[in-house]
Amino acid sequence: MSKHKASEKEKEALEKYLFQFLNLEKNYPLLPGIKNAESLSGLFGLEIEEYEKLRDLFKENAKKAALELLKDDEVIDWLDQLPFSNDDVIVAFGDSATDDQQGWFEILQYVLNITVPEAQFTFINAGISNNTSSDALRRMNRDVLSHEPNWVIVSLGTFDAQRLNFAPGRTLVPLSETWENLSTIEDAIGTVTENPPVWITPVPVIPGLLEKMELFEFDIESTDLSQIREVITGKKGYIVDPLGRRMGNPPEAWYYLSDGLNPSISGHLNTVKELIRSLATAKVK
Repeated sequence: MSKHKASEKEKEALEKYLFQFLNLEKNYPLLPGIKNAESLSGLFGLEIEEYEKLRDLFKENAKKAALELLKDDEVIDWLDQLPFSNDDVIVAFGDSATDDQQGWFEILQYVLNITVPEAQFTFINAGISNNTSSDALRRMNRDVLSHEPNWVIVSLGTFDAQRLNFAPGRTLVPLSETWENLSTIEDAIGTVTENPPVWITPVPVIPGLLEKMELFEFDIESTDLSQIREVITGKKGYIVDPLGRRMGNPPEAWYYLSDGLNPSISGHLNTVKELIRSLATAKVK
């Protein structure tokens, strides 16, 4: 057990921003003790009770968000039209928005489990924070294909568009490489399921907020994200929010955390609603 204990300021930062994205067991699945809650709590400088309380807090937030969404009559109607079967394995393959412990995929799980209690869905959250499409492709066999999923929901592209502060003249992942990565991901999904991929487009960032975050040494431009959305809309399958306007047009700060990049719970609710609407009503490409 680590002797270092998190200060009150550090605990506040964990609760308000960091902890929900620090799912170390997904980054280091082979590390001895990685599934031991007491070991993990020590890494954060927390008592195990504090660690488990934070985990439970984000689970409860996701559940409350799901219950709020289920007050929407449109959503209830769409849920009856979803293409899922009761024993489907559903994998979410993405970056920070997917990895988030109170993110869209966690909310979706509660929505489906509440409304279809007799179903035996298996949910696999294969999101890892800050992943580019290149990072995700590298781990796809272990984190996605090995589960033999019936459905794969892909939410990638935001971090491809990073322009590092010391090299702002290019995106971290060139657009041509993003196109190749997503095409390879599309082909790989086709080897394990006949169901089409589900693509969630990246949303814009709030200008000015990202540069105020000491944690990040990059910027993301709306034109770069727009080009990535164009690549995604050319894919086969379900396309969720092709224009990236589910956070408002222009995007509203209410739907984001303080970094202007990662969605708040309200933003995640918008994603879940748009996802359900697309699966229920959209024509498959």
